[in-house]
Amino acid sequence: MESSKNANRVANDHEGHAGSEAEGRNVFLLACACAALAYGVAWLLPNYARLAFAIGAIISVLPFAQKAVAKGRRGSPFSIETLVTTAVIGALPIDAGAEAVVVVALFSLGELLEGFAAARARSGLSALAELLPSTAIIEREGKRVEIPVSSLTIGMTVLIAGGDRIPADGIVIDGRSDINEAAITGESRPVAKGIDDQVFAGSINGDGNLRISVNKDAANSVVARIGKLVEEAQESTAPTARFIDSFSSYYTPAAILIAALVALLPPLLAGGDWAVWLYRALTVLLIACPCALVLSTPAAIATGIATAARNGILIKSGAALEALARIRIAAFDKTGTITMGHPVVTDVVGDVLSLAAALETGLAHPVARAIVAEAEKRGIAVPAATDVAIRQGEGVEGMVGTRRVELLSPRATASLEGAQASSIQQLEKEGKTVAVLVVDNEIRGYIACRDEPREDAVPAIRALTALGIRALMLSGDNQRTASAVAEPLGIEAFGELMPADKLERINQLKAQQPILMVGDGVNDAPALAMASLGLAMGGGTDVAIETADIGLLKDRLTGVADAIRLARKTRRTILVNIIIAVGLKLVFLVLAVFGITNLWTAILADTGATILVTVNALLLFWTFRATPEGRVTTTERVR
Repeated sequence: MESSKNANRVANDHEGHAGSEAEGRNVFLLACACAALAYGVAWLLPNYARLAFAIGAIISVLPFAQKAVAKGRRGSPFSIETLVTTAVIGALPIDAGAEAVVVVALFSLGELLEGFAAARARSGLSALAELLPSTAIIEREGKRVEIPVSSLTIGMTVLIAGGDRIPADGIVIDGRSDINEAAITGESRPVAKGIDDQVFAGSINGDGNLRISVNKDAANSVVARIGKLVEEAQESTAPTARFIDSFSSYYTPAAILIAALVALLPPLLAGGDWAVWLYRALTVLLIACPCALVLSTPAAIATGIATAARNGILIKSGAALEALARIRIAAFDKTGTITMGHPVVTDVVGDVLSLAAALETGLAHPVARAIVAEAEKRGIAVPAATDVAIRQGEGVEGMVGTRRVELLSPRATASLEGAQASSIQQLEKEGKTVAVLVVDNEIRGYIACRDEPREDAVPAIRALTALGIRALMLSGDNQRTASAVAEPLGIEAFGELMPADKLERINQLKAQQPILMVGDGVNDAPALAMASLGLAMGGGTDVAIETADIGLLKDRLTGVADAIRLARKTRRTILVNIIIAVGLKLVFLVLAVFGITNLWTAILADTGATILVTVNALLLFWTFRATPEGRVTTTERVR
């Protein structure tokens, strides 16, 4: 299992602190065995007690001494291992071997807990590798052949039976089924998939049989890339962690200096007992071990990133996670982000759908597709059309039976006046595209279409508002269309923005407060890069992984609020951890100087603080849940 390096990313003196979880467990068991044997010898052979404790302490502290020497050679002489080794060795001449051997056991327990924190934070991610089946069934020369998943290449056709896991990312070329994508995107309900739909490796097929064409090999599947992304994110150092790294480089030598002063000044200046003050100095040295402090931030960051990934939110670095907690403005692209990305029929006036769909069947224009889809949705019979021709800039015409049918823009329609003209103008003011149906030169009615907001747009904006986030929309569409989409959502709209204008607007907003740009990750790439943070929606998963600071696998706007909630919760966890770590140190340091604590309580304090910050960090993983409906509880409203 991976080491806890992701949770203990301290620049020099804490690198490789806990080793692997197995290594930490072995060191802990060795320390416990040494302590048990030493106490056993002391009980059976009291005359050899001092020797037994000394040997037990030396053997058990050897792994930490070796690490201290290795780090010293790399230019980091003031490591935590140095503090522990010095304190244990210094305890032997003053006959504190019984305490020293227990100190090492307790310290190794703290090390094991740190490894446990990182391992638990990563457990859900390491499980990604186990989502893929080991073999796949492909079609080769008309026959079914079973091959290893690692042998799959782009363009191969894979057969997926009902209930099987999908072995590779691909496009459905035959069949329909409901796919369980919970392990990949966090989507709780099965997603209907049909021809031309994307499916992800590791998803579970429902009852239907599918044939998919592989479009990514195993190394580049969503599963593989998620794992790589999150591993890189957890290994990155967040700003708070970098501050603690820098602080620790001064803290450790300062702790050694204070311990030296405690040992020397009272005996030299006030005639104090050397053994008493040396013991207190060693206690100070052990209390000063900053295990909990250096763990406080990286443990929370690693857990926060892992928790985000489990909920379909990909955060590329600890810096991005911390910056997300400070966001106060969320700017959304319109098409494909706030809206569905394609027009749908909103108004039908007159009995026109059947004839309109007859003309539009087979055409690739988005409005044509919307009209055909609406006819199918309503179960309307669509007759065949002949001699269909596109009139450039005006519409389409053709013959349906013996009738000449035209579907035209209002500007291309003759004799459009009165109530009809007024109604169409009103629809266009609402940002809708209107097509007028003319049969044998007589207007029969009209159809209006618009790229409508997503179903979850309203709850998403409400969730952001509850978090104190100002939401707005940046669009290249005309201001009328942009306002028509934004006003029902209760957000500001800035329309008619060319790419350069959009960047200028983001710069202006960023100068006021930290801004999050939310887009589809393709045409919004410059804006995503210009903003304080960029978040790409799940509709462009590949681009989300490659370009933005944050990506959503779940193609839901409510994920934006979820990401910010998690970031703020992670920030609170970091603050609480630092308070716990520093507060306990200060209290016990004062007590140690006055002789109220001993070596045992010193290391118990350090181990206790480590346990507390570990558990507090893991609470993120155990308690955070995404809210697809966009609901935000009162306790989560952080202004």
